Amino acid sequence: MSVKYSVIIPVYNRPQEVEELLDSLSLQIFSDFEIIIVEDGSVEDCKLVVEKYYSKLSIRYFYKPNSGPGDSRNYGMNKAHGDYFIFFDSDCLIPESYFEEVEKALQIRSLDAFGGPDNAHDSFSNVQKAINYAMTSMITTGGIRGGKKPLDSFQPRSFNMGISRNVYHTVGGFSTLHPGEDPDLSYRIQNAGFKTGLIPEAWVFHKRRIDFGKFRTQVYKFGLARTILMLLHPQSKKLVYALPTLAFLSGLTLLLAGFRVPYLWWPLGVGMFVILVDAFMRTGNLLIAWQGLFATGVQVIGYGWGFLKGYWHLHVLGKDPKKQFPEMYFDLPSKEE
Repeated sequence: MSVKYSVIIPVYNRPQEVEELLDSLSLQIFSDFEIIIVEDGSVEDCKLVVEKYYSKLSIRYFYKPNSGPGDSRNYGMNKAHGDYFIFFDSDCLIPESYFEEVEKALQIRSLDAFGGPDNAHDSFSNVQKAINYAMTSMITTGGIRGGKKPLDSFQPRSFNMGISRNVYHTVGGFSTLHPGEDPDLSYRIQNAGFKTGLIPEAWVFHKRRIDFGKFRTQVYKFGLARTILMLLHPQSKKLVYALPTLAFLSGLTLLLAGFRVPYLWWPLGVGMFVILVDAFMRTGNLLIAWQGLFATGVQVIGYGWGFLKGYWHLHVLGKDPKKQFPEMYFDLPSKEE
C-alpha cells in the first residue's frame, strides 16, 4: 500500500475526542492519506469509535501498553506506509483544507519537517478559548508557537507536525521525555541538517486544557522541560525561552514593592491592560478577554516557577534530570510485555 501521508494519532482514554477528530478528517478535500490510531494502554478505548469510520477512511487501529505519546508515535511510524508522517493530538479538529494546503506548500518548497499553528473552534468553551489566547498570542509567547515571524527557528509541535520518512530513519523518533519530546525531535532534525518550516495555512483547531488547574500543571511542566532541553541541546539557551520567567520575577517584585511604594503598581496595571485589550481584539469577547488575562497570569506563573525550579536543580546544582524529575519521563514497557 502506497500513500502520500500517514496520520499518526496517539490516544489515551479519549474516545469522544477521537470521534470528533475522525469526523473532521473524513471531510478532507485531499484524501491521499491513511490514519493510524495508537491506543496507548487506555482503560476507555476508542476501538468501537474507529470501527465506525472504516468505510469512510483508510484507518488502522493498534492497542499497546501505556508508554507515553512519544513512544506511541514511534510505534505508529513503524506501522506507517506514507512518505510523510503527520502527527495530530487526539483533541484536535482538522479543517477540510488542511492536506490541500500542505500539498500546495510542499510543491512550492521542499521541507523535511513542517508544522502549522493552532486556533480555537467556535464550539470550544470560553476557558479553552482563553487558554488558546495565552498559548498563541505574540505578547505571551513571542511568536514561537506558529507566528508568521517566529523569534526562533521554527520547531514543529506534535499537535500539528509532519516529518518525512527519511527524517525518521535518519534521526530516530520521539524520546520518552514528556512534555518536551517534540522540540527535542525538532532540534535533532535541525542538527542533522534537514530543512524545517512553518506552513501558516495548515492550521488546526486545538482544544487545549479544559480548566485553569490542568493548564497550570501543563505550563509548569513546560518550564521544567525547557531546562531539560537546554541540557540536551545547548544551542537552545536563548533569552526568548526565559521571558515568561523574567516576567514572573518582575511582576512579583513590582507587586511586593508596591505595598511600600504604590506607584510601582502602575507598570503592572499597564501591562495587564495591554494584554486585556489584545485579548479582546483577538477574541472579540470581553468575558473571554478577561479570562485570557487570567490564563496569561497562570501561564507566566506556572511556566516561570517550573523554569526556575528546573534551572536551579539542573544548571546550578548539576543534578541528573531523570533522577530529579522522574515524572517528566515515561518508562518503556519491557520486551516481554
